[in-house]
Amino acid sequence: MNLFADIRALVVAELQALMAEGLLPAGLDLANVAVEPPRDAGHGDMATNAAMVLAKSAGMAPRAIADALALKLMEDPRIAGADVAGPGFLNLRLDRAAWQGLVRAVLDAGTGYGRSALGSGRKVNVEFVSANPTGPMHVGHVRGAVVGDALSRLLAYAGWDVTREYYINDGGAQVDVLARSAYERYREANGLEPEIREGLYPGDYLIPVGEALKARYGDSLLAEGEEVWLADVRDFAIDMMMTRIREDLAALGVQMDVYSSERALYGTGQIEAAIKTLRDMGLIYEGVLEPPKGKEPEDWEPRVQTLFRSTAHGDDVDRPVQKSDGSWTYFAPDIAYHYNKVQRGFDELIDIFGADHGGYVKRMKAAVAALSNGRVPLDIKLIQLVKLWKNGEPFKMSKRAGTFVTLRDVVEEVGADVTRFMMLTRKNDVALDFDFDKVMEQSKDNPVFYVQYANARVNSILRKAREAGIDVSDSTLAASHLSHLGHEAELTMIRKLAEWPRLVEIAAKGNEPHRVAFYLYELASDFHGLWNRGNDDPSLRFLQEDMATSAAKIALARAVGVVICAGLGILGVTPVEEMR
Repeated sequence: MNLFADIRALVVAELQALMAEGLLPAGLDLANVAVEPPRDAGHGDMATNAAMVLAKSAGMAPRAIADALALKLMEDPRIAGADVAGPGFLNLRLDRAAWQGLVRAVLDAGTGYGRSALGSGRKVNVEFVSANPTGPMHVGHVRGAVVGDALSRLLAYAGWDVTREYYINDGGAQVDVLARSAYERYREANGLEPEIREGLYPGDYLIPVGEALKARYGDSLLAEGEEVWLADVRDFAIDMMMTRIREDLAALGVQMDVYSSERALYGTGQIEAAIKTLRDMGLIYEGVLEPPKGKEPEDWEPRVQTLFRSTAHGDDVDRPVQKSDGSWTYFAPDIAYHYNKVQRGFDELIDIFGADHGGYVKRMKAAVAALSNGRVPLDIKLIQLVKLWKNGEPFKMSKRAGTFVTLRDVVEEVGADVTRFMMLTRKNDVALDFDFDKVMEQSKDNPVFYVQYANARVNSILRKAREAGIDVSDSTLAASHLSHLGHEAELTMIRKLAEWPRLVEIAAKGNEPHRVAFYLYELASDFHGLWNRGNDDPSLRFLQEDMATSAAKIALARAVGVVICAGLGILGVTPVEEMR
């Protein structure tokens, strides 16, 4: 049940009735008619813009449309009031029974309350993390992993067919550096002093790789030149790093559906095929780019290169895909990889990149637009930095990693659930402060505690009710006399529950999983407020002497718990039933 959608359907039906009666011109486009919460709660429960958006096409004053619509809406028993405001906004007040019935709908649907068919089964590919396989995942990857996984869960909840994908960046020079770094640890495992020269990876995490290389090759590689061992050591090290990355993701509760390799694009004709497709469209040409203003990018050359006419699809400048020496730029395999996604039949693509990839957004969108003939939209979410704090100071680097704080450092310190929730307490394009001390506080200032505490309080109510011999099964609570929920504080709580299905669709449309975390905090705050009011007003306590009244109030608490659990499920956080 989506009460906002139901009332919008009522508004649309009554507008159609007004057209049928000749009070409105026939054939008006009602697509932009909306029903939303009013900006000021004192104005009513819902508001519709119908009169404002239809006035021009109807050739009528907005207020005249609103007055006619208000009379129609008042015939529905769910509508207790329809007041025209300003130039033609229509504010609606719902009958108490409509709100009370929502509690029953939540209990009947369970955690499926709010689930949507908005996606209509469309296939969406969400690519996230995609870290270089050169070391363990760091805290920046944590945020991208959480955002990507929560977004995937959100889209699945809202009706999309979701594929989670990790693109292994194993085709560049960095994996050769990994091989050389691992070889030094191999030498160390054979009793020699490693030469961790500048440019190699210094972290202790490669020591196990060196030991594993010794177990496989003994000392047979020590006397060989790089041309002999580089490829084998590279493959071996990448495999071990990817095993660790998979384990890191699992520790965070993230499971990928597909792992794609950049190296698999080379020598298979896929890059050439993608570029040929663009060439056949007249979008590939030989030319010289103007020198860039400001910082000079690494792919600019003051000589003839093979260029993609990305400006034809919204980019600021055309982009090189092949250098003057015939080698591919970094952009070329990325084009081929996204062409592969398009060919796999995805209806939508989402990439989650680090903030340092901002320069790739327009060129990548241009490539996908060209290769899909505009059919497949690409949304790119940039993940801003996470700043770690502990004891009031920046958290120091990990000795194991050598240069950064690892995913495991964070998860082992505070747990996966706390980590996941806190990573969603800011929008992805805003920097996030992660304070190890504050995220473990038991206070209102700690969002994850505040939400979990609300769920624990719901379960406390249910436990006490069972001890009092009250049947708290959802079916029994749903059948209770919900008319006992008449206090304005209780109705305010129900109104917040009514926002959940609408919030899910808004968050899914915008690819914004942080909205779920924000909503849960607001819902928890309202519930704690209702709980605390019971300290002063005994009639608001959830357990009453009258069994029928108790059942209705417990039903409301249980409905809050259902929505909290549904929201936490989208965030990938396990609900806590009891706080210790």
